[in-house]
Amino acid sequence: MKSLMLLWKEVALEYGRLCRVSTDRDFDRVTRRVKDEGVSFLTITLPTLSKGLERALEQGWSEPSLYPAFAGKGKVPHFLSGFFALVFDPFTGRLLDDPSTDAITAIRQLSLIFGKIELECAPFRVEKAFRNFIECEKEVRSYDVSTKASGKLDAFSDMSRLLFGPALRSLDFDVQQSRAVPKHGPGSTADRLLGNKKYEQVEWTRRLEQVFPSSDYLIPSARHFKRLDHITLLEPGSERPVRVVSVPKTLKTPRIIALEPCAMQYAQQGLRELIYDYLEADKISGDENIVRGMIHFTDQIPNREMAQRGSLSGDLATLDLSEASDRVSNQLVRAMFLRFPDIGEAVDACRSRSADVPGHGVIRLAKFASMGSALCFPIEAMVFLTIIFLGIQQELNRPVTRRDVKSLQGRVRVYGDDIIVPVEYTRAVIETLESFGLKVNSDKSFWIGRFRESCGKEYYGGDDVSIVRCRHMFPASTADATECISWVSLRNQFYMAGLWDTARYLDSVLEKKLRFFPTVGLLSPLLGRHSLLGYQSDKLHRDFQSPVSKGWMVDARPPVSLLDDLPALLKFFLKRGVEPSPDVKHLERYGRPLAVRIKLRYGPSF
Repeated sequence: MKSLMLLWKEVALEYGRLCRVSTDRDFDRVTRRVKDEGVSFLTITLPTLSKGLERALEQGWSEPSLYPAFAGKGKVPHFLSGFFALVFDPFTGRLLDDPSTDAITAIRQLSLIFGKIELECAPFRVEKAFRNFIECEKEVRSYDVSTKASGKLDAFSDMSRLLFGPALRSLDFDVQQSRAVPKHGPGSTADRLLGNKKYEQVEWTRRLEQVFPSSDYLIPSARHFKRLDHITLLEPGSERPVRVVSVPKTLKTPRIIALEPCAMQYAQQGLRELIYDYLEADKISGDENIVRGMIHFTDQIPNREMAQRGSLSGDLATLDLSEASDRVSNQLVRAMFLRFPDIGEAVDACRSRSADVPGHGVIRLAKFASMGSALCFPIEAMVFLTIIFLGIQQELNRPVTRRDVKSLQGRVRVYGDDIIVPVEYTRAVIETLESFGLKVNSDKSFWIGRFRESCGKEYYGGDDVSIVRCRHMFPASTADATECISWVSLRNQFYMAGLWDTARYLDSVLEKKLRFFPTVGLLSPLLGRHSLLGYQSDKLHRDFQSPVSKGWMVDARPPVSLLDDLPALLKFFLKRGVEPSPDVKHLERYGRPLAVRIKLRYGPSF
């Protein structure tokens, strides 16, 4: 706790010098509040100050009701009042004509720095998160009934066909030709198969068998057909449910994810690659792909650039959805693939239909999939984009045409639950999203004023006001490898953000903890400080004559996971590309590391 307080003080002092504001009383207030409320003040209460600031920037004036945890007599809080006075008139609360973006960044940095630190939630918060999962499922079912009764499914199906018709036709053909090549990922599964053990799976489902025959996907070739005698075909009523678990996110609430059965995840990965090829890699040629540039799965930069443009011009809105994955109804997904039976059957076949929720047992799912499914991210993006254009169609009060869609290229974009739309369609889009059971997060959605946020970056009037976040508690020793790695990254992020005094303070702290903390290049595998002035080296490598330094290096070896015989041959045939595997020991070690360590050794300086 002390290390967090000292870090907050250093950041406050540096921003105080930058903005010519005294922060002594602010630190005293933080000290008193932490003493009374504990770490929850830093992680839960303090971030609410930034939410109030963002709403004030949007509406153009500050008022006490925006900061309930920091009540004061004036229009702005007493806490960090020096910075607030550079943004708002402290007497009237009116937004200044030329507010200081440095002060805006300071308030956001000082209030949000510990907002997403990964700490275990109290048991009652975890239980509440599972209850919310169940309640969300009930709401999805309720919206399914109203959506079907209102006839909106037909409109949704027609719009998705307009937007994705060429891609879905190609996907349909590829599934017919069995071009979906499955693969296993390194993560956990509902059946607790890890590493190379996934290639020895013994479960398949009857639904998968119809689209992905086990004779094509679970054995290297037809000559090994007897291998299928060990496979158990599960009927729809006896399929393994997804395993719903909580993982640390913030002290306020955990993240709820669903671990898919190995068989389902295996097939999902193959379909995901096909969808990415047609919607992200621009495999559709000519003018057929009218949603070119509107949907993306791996590149956040265009979203950030559009958010910056929207903050400057005011013509683009940034919207964020709450519980996005858990609110996408399977009914909508079925409607989207209605006229494309092969891809629709494939997607449905590898969708888990039930979930095992701690404290609630096994429940039937109305949602398409929770976070954890390989298809969750691409499918939800397609659903969101379809609903967005239904909202635009509502605002236009006429059917949307291909020309309309193409005219909005560069003004509409979806990346997960981060959405960007033209301001003039914002109200209609929000209403339409919510009419389909989705929930727009008002705290993180902006279309009035000059503040915009998307994909982890924030802008005001075209200026970057993004902040650096502390993700872990300070390490007690070098044995706390994850914490050491996190705080070295934190130091380097502060340095690159221009907070050099804070970076210098962290240098002194980390030098005492690590003992060896060299200045290294951006690509060096050593845990070291980054600098715009170059790097240091202790000596030249004996064989390569390249500079090396002594420091801590991350050791995160995959766990021992031996694989041979037919499963090893199957893994070979599932390999992507023609090049050999970069990991020559992948048949001996594979999967996510069970533990992360750091070791002291010599490594490249740059």
